[in-house]
Amino acid sequence: MEKKRIESFEDLLVWQKGIVLVKQIYLVTSEGRLNKDFGLRDQLQRAAVSIPTNIAEGFERYSRKEYLLFLNIAKGSAGEVRSLLRVALEVGYLDKATYDQLRNRALELSRCYLANQIRALKAAN
Repeated sequence: MEKKRIESFEDLLVWQKGIVLVKQIYLVTSEGRLNKDFGLRDQLQRAAVSIPTNIAEGFERYSRKEYLLFLNIAKGSAGEVRSLLRVALEVGYLDKATYDQLRNRALELSRCYLANQIRALKAAN
């Protein structure tokens, strides 16, 4: 099977997975009590949006070193999303099933896709 050439950040699976997480976060934060907690809602949305946005910004830079920096920032934002989801669970804004699903998606994005992208770039040096 022929691998598709990566021509833009939109071609990156890691970016695509980040967009899926953002969409899910926006859907969850648009309803219920979490929708009315503007501070937590907005912080959760910003942290989620930060993941694919940093991947895109890093990809558009001209140096591998800068791309790695932005991938690490995206990885940190994935951790922030997990922390904020836990807060939402603890205060009763999310049920356990929704929390688990979103947390697992953020964890997979961080541990698999972002970590693999970072490792691959470091190995290419």
